[in-house]
Amino acid sequence: MPKAKGKSRRHKYSYNLNRKRLYRSARRRAAPRIACSHIRHAWDPSKSVAQNLAEMGLSEDPNKALPIPKKLGVEAESNGQQSGKKIVRKPYVVNEMEYEASLPEKKSNTLSRDLIDYVRYMIQNHGENYKEMARDEKNYYQDTPKQIRRKINVYKNFYPKEYKEFMASLKPEKMDVQ
Repeated sequence: MPKAKGKSRRHKYSYNLNRKRLYRSARRRAAPRIACSHIRHAWDPSKSVAQNLAEMGLSEDPNKALPIPKKLGVEAESNGQQSGKKIVRKPYVVNEMEYEASLPEKKSNTLSRDLIDYVRYMIQNHGENYKEMARDEKNYYQDTPKQIRRKINVYKNFYPKEYKEFMASLKPEKMDVQ
């Protein structure tokens, strides 16, 4: 008896099949991953995302929270009719987030020790002559004069006090040499 035609043929890969959806439906629905610790501590896993956020005074959809008015006449009419406001049961979450956002940000910009040493060496030996710096044997990465100037400017911007002290320490040495 002959074989069925479809069985012996190689199966083609179906590009239109959404495999993510298949895996997602098989898994149990987990709680969302929350980055903010204030929200994480106030989260109630027995409630939906919308209910949790509404209790904290946060919005699930920013377009619904602050709608963009299309006409000025529509805005005046909507002000007269106020829909039922939701009760915020956990206002401390928003207050803590606002306080955290108002704190000044710490600058964490640093340069590598190698780059600092490289810039100091170049300034110490060549001063402001960037063409000489480009020809120096310690220029391992074969930086062009513009690239070296840029690195020196970055060093000046990141460490202005240290740069001034370094330049002040170089001046007396130059006077002694002459």
